[in-house]
Amino acid sequence: MTINGKYWRIALGIAVIAALIIVPMNFNRYGLYILSQWAVMTIAAMGLNLTLGYAGQVSLAQGAFVGIGAYTAAIMTTQGLPLIAALGVAIVLCFAIGWILGYPALRVQHHYLAFVTLAFSTLAFLVFRNEDWLTKGIYGISGIPRPNVLGFATNRPLPFYYFCLGSLAIVSLAMWWLIRSPWGRAFVALRENPVRALSLGIDTRRYTLMAFAIGSALGGVAGTLYAPLTQYIDPVPFNLSLSLDLLMMVIVGGSGFFFGPFLGAMIAVLLPEWLRFTQGYYLMLYAVAVMLLLIYSPTGILGILDRYLAERRTKAASALRAVAKSRLETAP
Repeated sequence: MTINGKYWRIALGIAVIAALIIVPMNFNRYGLYILSQWAVMTIAAMGLNLTLGYAGQVSLAQGAFVGIGAYTAAIMTTQGLPLIAALGVAIVLCFAIGWILGYPALRVQHHYLAFVTLAFSTLAFLVFRNEDWLTKGIYGISGIPRPNVLGFATNRPLPFYYFCLGSLAIVSLAMWWLIRSPWGRAFVALRENPVRALSLGIDTRRYTLMAFAIGSALGGVAGTLYAPLTQYIDPVPFNLSLSLDLLMMVIVGGSGFFFGPFLGAMIAVLLPEWLRFTQGYYLMLYAVAVMLLLIYSPTGILGILDRYLAERRTKAASALRAVAKSRLETAP
């Protein structure tokens, strides 16, 4: 990357962050709710991107972990406990369950593993719906309070949006560090060639379990934010469709790319809202747009950008080789 290109990326990042902070000040309540939902779903998609995009393990259970985090937050905060305590319990609980769910990945792969995680997702939904003593079943849990952060109330939509945005920033920094650490390189090696990774001394068993556990814990973090965002939860939002939506976010944005979940969640959450002017046709147009994108670029939107940059680097390298060859031929 050239110095100018580096500065250009830094300037673009600062502009995007400034826009996310300043522009929503003029949004109404519904607009702030949609942006807060984007931040929450991005965190959940980042967890699935770690499991699928970096470690190469297929999971259809991410929506279930969002549900576990949401019910943990709802149950604890309605009993007077702070949200930070619910967050800690949700992370530990989802991490432990994700670790256990990772054991089938040691024996089965690809669509077989997808069926295992699908079974867990169905089991979690049945627990949410039928265990009235804990989740209140189909009646749901209402009156979920929003937290006070450093003495500031987040009851109003704009402060709570900033709370979600700040949570997304913290998770993003942690994920940025993780994927550039030796753990992140081990996850990528596990995805590319497990046999070669094992021959290089990487404990593929442990890293497979860690990929599931950390990705599941991020789903729990997203659920902990989702509960006070909606202030009412029931089992319906946490059925299989949520896991499929999160899977689509990762694939559409770009599986294995750091910013893939950000873009994929934006497409999944915001695009249907932008297409509402078409009235009853907006879901059809949304589905067609996603299908055309994946036909053109199975690696997602960021895959298109990655191919373009790779072609530019290849052309630049070819031009430099041609210049060097011509100089050698004309040298005395």
